[in-house]
Amino acid sequence: MVEGEEKGLCWLNSRQVEGSMCCYYGLPGVWGNRKWTDPCIERYKCCILMAACVLCQRGPRLRCLRGLRKNLTQAQPLYGKTEEEADEQEGKKGASQHQEASLHGGYRLFYNPSSYHRSERNAATSGSHTDNDEDERCLSFLAPSFWQQGNRYSVSSSRHLSSAKNTLLDLAFNKSSEPERPPTVSPYHRQPVPPDVKVDPRVFNKCRPEYASMTLDLTQRPPPVEWEDVSPLLQKVAVLKGSMKPSDVSQFLVELSRVDPDKTSLIRNNQRFVMLLRYSVENLRLFTDLQLLEVLQSFVWLEMPSDHTVLGLYETELSHRASQMTLHQLLLAADLWRCIGRQVPQFLQHLYDSIHLYVGQMGAPELVQLLYIMGEGRKCPRGLIHPVQQLLLHHLQQLYPEEVGVVCLGLFKSQTSISQSAVASIVDKAVSSVREMSDFAMVNVLKLLRFSYLYHRAWMEAMTQEVPRRAPRMGVQGLMHVALACSALHYRNDDILVAVADRVPSLVPHCRSKDSCKLLWALSSLRFLPAQSPSFYPSLTEALRQRKAEFQRYPEHLLTGLLGLAFVSHFPEDMIALALSPDFVKQALKATQLELKKDLLTLDGAVALELPQWTGPRLSRELREEIAELLWTFAQSDVCHKPEVQEAESSLQDLLGGEEFVCKRMILPHTRSIDLEVHLDSTGNPIPVNPTSHSTTLYPEKDSSKVTLNQGWGKMNLGATITDELLTQLMNTKTTTEPLTPSPKTTPLPRERLDDGRLFVTGLDLTSDLIETLTKHSTPAGSEPQDAKATVKLAIQVSSRNHYCCHSQQLLGLHAMKRRHLKLAGYKVVELSRHEWFPLLRKSRAEKLAYLHCKIYDSL
Repeated sequence: MVEGEEKGLCWLNSRQVEGSMCCYYGLPGVWGNRKWTDPCIERYKCCILMAACVLCQRGPRLRCLRGLRKNLTQAQPLYGKTEEEADEQEGKKGASQHQEASLHGGYRLFYNPSSYHRSERNAATSGSHTDNDEDERCLSFLAPSFWQQGNRYSVSSSRHLSSAKNTLLDLAFNKSSEPERPPTVSPYHRQPVPPDVKVDPRVFNKCRPEYASMTLDLTQRPPPVEWEDVSPLLQKVAVLKGSMKPSDVSQFLVELSRVDPDKTSLIRNNQRFVMLLRYSVENLRLFTDLQLLEVLQSFVWLEMPSDHTVLGLYETELSHRASQMTLHQLLLAADLWRCIGRQVPQFLQHLYDSIHLYVGQMGAPELVQLLYIMGEGRKCPRGLIHPVQQLLLHHLQQLYPEEVGVVCLGLFKSQTSISQSAVASIVDKAVSSVREMSDFAMVNVLKLLRFSYLYHRAWMEAMTQEVPRRAPRMGVQGLMHVALACSALHYRNDDILVAVADRVPSLVPHCRSKDSCKLLWALSSLRFLPAQSPSFYPSLTEALRQRKAEFQRYPEHLLTGLLGLAFVSHFPEDMIALALSPDFVKQALKATQLELKKDLLTLDGAVALELPQWTGPRLSRELREEIAELLWTFAQSDVCHKPEVQEAESSLQDLLGGEEFVCKRMILPHTRSIDLEVHLDSTGNPIPVNPTSHSTTLYPEKDSSKVTLNQGWGKMNLGATITDELLTQLMNTKTTTEPLTPSPKTTPLPRERLDDGRLFVTGLDLTSDLIETLTKHSTPAGSEPQDAKATVKLAIQVSSRNHYCCHSQQLLGLHAMKRRHLKLAGYKVVELSRHEWFPLLRKSRAEKLAYLHCKIYDSL
């Protein structure tokens, strides 16, 4: 600071403070012997506020403001909540939206890292309000030290009105005021790009005139008034002060809300408007219900910041009145809060508690509006699920296409689980009018199917026609939800996927990190290969690089995107180095409820096998073992107990000669699933499997608690006697009507009569090679094979329909990657496919053994 500037500010501190209150409130006053007119007041008020801003930016000289702080208005410019934060964290309390760190001298540094540089008002009130993803509950993380932060200080002040009722008001008004949002330019949009496609989530309000009494039409703004007409109103506020009646306060606010939208910030920053807000709070309990709703509506048009503390007082008052308000008034109040962009869980709970009183009065529009409010509030009380479902089925056939879309969106966002039959009925209704639906409504139906995991054949067939037709005009978020729905339902249709993939590259500048990463995951999990759309994967990979800083705040998105790329064997090394770096791993592990440990292990394991030349960071061995143990513990309580897996394990043990020849374990823990491992020597004899012998095993050992089962056919590998009865069973191709008489020297094998009356028939030719194999003694347990290099390692997989795309033999991304990794690790994969193995579970043990024998030895 230059010497003259410093002297001038010190003079301001010592000479101007005594008149600052007069200037601050814009009231005629006396400074010394000088009288001030309105122009002087405005001029000096600006000078004082500008001087305060200059001083606030000079940390070492903040002590010069100690006298001024007591009289100047509090100014707390904060970063506004960005669209991404609103999209990821909507539904959380406002207190967590801004984080602060105390500094010396009573000053507070506010910071809220911004990723997307878009106005909070746009996210709250515009027709382009983005949808939220419930599929993931994202956490807020502190900004990393390398992010550029703005040093924004707040200067506290005490304000006093002539009224004595100021205790609560001072507490409210001194917390925060209108944040100043500095203009920012996104570093990612350096070149002009076409505007993103906008959608109006409230277009359903146009379907019926009944919505006018319970919603606010944001497209019908009141007729604007000129600034010259507003100024006298503000002057009148200063004159009337505490003598204003409740009707005067509400009328002033309604009139001020008619100002041109470009001038609303001037209104909010005017100190007479601040006084008016104070008087509105003083008269809060004196407002009629209609006046209260009018004031709330004026706040919408004035674009009041959603975190303004005065709004909390209004929520409390409305909550107290909820029991005496009508259903339409309650729904209108909830809609106004939605337009302001403020979460009001206290009021919504009162609304939900009152719904039981109005169930008999609710028609289709009331029900649709209620579901819309539930969706935006992210909650449907358990006690309302049944009555809502009953009302929905009752009014379903009366709904317009856009209303069906809103119903689906409300159920999806509120995570309301209605019955499968009810969901099917809703989608049946949607199918009948799909051609008349907007893109937004169509996507909402897909969201509900994705949430319900319901495959609706008629709807998905309609999508094969609608998505390719609509994709060229759809926005990136709509396309993302189309892809996610197909992925969740395991529905692969190349017409849909190609249409999405061809459209996305042109929308990359508008992709949030979430959009890019989930698109990568969705298409790659359906095995959409890069050759089918050459620009899709490269463009989204570049989008990840552009949004690199955001992943410190949302690490789950980066891991989602990189795993998607790994499914199709794409490994951007710079992004992988970031994801496996110690700092990023530490940040990701903080998100305990997101379970990112599994994703980290999968990515690390894929890098280890597919990038043998990799010299970048890796997970520590301790962390890999910890995650592998967690996965194995879960597998033991789930998939290991499935009947098809247990039957395959016991049958293989019978076939090969005992437990030591079959190991049920996670050969590659990063693939998150188990296998039945079998080792054979060069002659096809089984070799005992030591679960700790292979380098790819991280931690778990085989479960040795199995009970010894009937060895049956498996004993033949240990020198079992070939009896006449056994040979007859192996070679018999004729119908046998009587059971064979067992030899006294042997125990007969389990036999079941087949549907056609025959006993077990293998169709095998008993050659000399087969007799030699059956009578040859296997290697004693615990001994090493003579030729270790000739050992054949088999990974026997019991697959299910969840491993494949719907109605297809196309493996999903993770399972295809697992097959690839097993081969890289030196294993031959033997699949016991669902359509072959599951029917055998009802057949005889002999048939199972014959099937397994063919599967194993045909793979050699």
